[in-house]
Amino acid sequence: MAWALKLPLTDEVIESGLVQDFDASLSGIGQELGAGAYSMSDVLALPIFKQEESNLPPDSENKILPFQYVLCAATSPAVKLHDETLTYLNQGQSYEIRMLDNRKIGELPEITGKMVKSIIRVVFHDRRLQYTEHQQLEGWRWNRPGDRILDLDIPMSVGIIDPRANPTQLNTVEFLWDPSKRTSVFIQVHCISTEFTMRKHGGEKGVPFRIQIDTFKENESGEYTEHLHSASCQVKVFKPKGADRKQKTDREKMEKRAPQEKEKYQPSYETTILTECSPWPEVTYVNNSPSPGFNSTHNSFPVAEGNGSPTHQPEPVVPAADNLLPTATPQDAQQWLHRNRFSPFCRLFTNFSGADLLKLTREDVIQICGPADGIRLFNALKGRVVRPRLTIYVCQESQQAREQQPKHENGEPAANTFFVYHAIYLDELTATELTEKIAQLFNISPRQINQIFKQGPTGIHVLVSDEMIQNFQDEVCFVLDTMKDDTNDGYHIILK
Repeated sequence: MAWALKLPLTDEVIESGLVQDFDASLSGIGQELGAGAYSMSDVLALPIFKQEESNLPPDSENKILPFQYVLCAATSPAVKLHDETLTYLNQGQSYEIRMLDNRKIGELPEITGKMVKSIIRVVFHDRRLQYTEHQQLEGWRWNRPGDRILDLDIPMSVGIIDPRANPTQLNTVEFLWDPSKRTSVFIQVHCISTEFTMRKHGGEKGVPFRIQIDTFKENESGEYTEHLHSASCQVKVFKPKGADRKQKTDREKMEKRAPQEKEKYQPSYETTILTECSPWPEVTYVNNSPSPGFNSTHNSFPVAEGNGSPTHQPEPVVPAADNLLPTATPQDAQQWLHRNRFSPFCRLFTNFSGADLLKLTREDVIQICGPADGIRLFNALKGRVVRPRLTIYVCQESQQAREQQPKHENGEPAANTFFVYHAIYLDELTATELTEKIAQLFNISPRQINQIFKQGPTGIHVLVSDEMIQNFQDEVCFVLDTMKDDTNDGYHIILK
């Protein structure tokens, strides 16, 4: 609005004009925010709910990163200027990711001539699916037995050493590589975006994924745990040839737009450059040491002290005891935020110590982080633990213990016999979850447990199903016995 100042204006005239302009600017707000004008998905799509490149500190834009990863697949032309790029992939097709050494001369001399380790993951872009990632992946595993979400095309890859794919982590692969040598890794994504969409009336829109690469250097103990760099990009996966058709459709739509509209969209690039992001929040990364096997001398396996952490965990999670302490320094507080998946807000709390964060009220946190993340952060700060849906207690039955325990004349154990039980907490109430929890308790791989049975009437063995677990009484007690499977090296677990 242009103002032509011809006569001196009084304060009353100026104030009246400002009031009119302010009222005019508010017109239509009631319509825009009406009940039918927005959905919850639009609210969750706001920047405060997304882990985007814009959440990184401003100086990261001009910072030269130590590594660069380039996915050899074209970006979509139907992405607006200030949005993150989106790349379409075909299910099962091999795509090259070039691992480039981007260091300046003299930068990170400790990795010169040495290997680094990179972990590639396919994860959910949508935060709502991130919260239920374990359940989503278990559902996919159930529907696609024996398949993996992410695979390496080893024959086509160049420069990678010791590639690994953990059988219990279907969406993760890892390998070693020398930054000074040419390295290209070819990946295959076997899940499609619509497999994680709620089925309604057909034509559902597929969910976006993220391809994330985390790179680590070797520490003094020879383990690759010191983080160097992380980057990711947004992708959607279609059935074979579907990505090509979608790319063509987007290109045709853009060609029909007016020139003024085209200026609002990014051009399509032949390759996709992964942008810097926060490291994937894990307490411990995949260990290269083998899992301890069953004890071959007795029909049992050794119990770790307490709830021992397994070498191969199905889903690494932050332990419930990871509470922020008032004595935590600002650096400790930043690490705590990273571990608990509050990386987008690290910049806001740069100088906050543990005591500063714990002094924030619920209203303060919601005002800073928004409703969804604010409530989550407040609950995490207060150390609120969700009560498990089912608790069971288990005790290992040992042949040696049975022989040594005192008995009455009728053969029953004496009343003063002492048994040690371990608690298992279940949230999903599935046989798969129970298998993983028992494997975690005994510090073994879940693959070594073939079946779980419950001893029924007259000593029969009833296969434990999801429905059976859902009908267990809370805080029920079981004695665990093992039975070797004659067909392979696995074992059956019997709940008595």
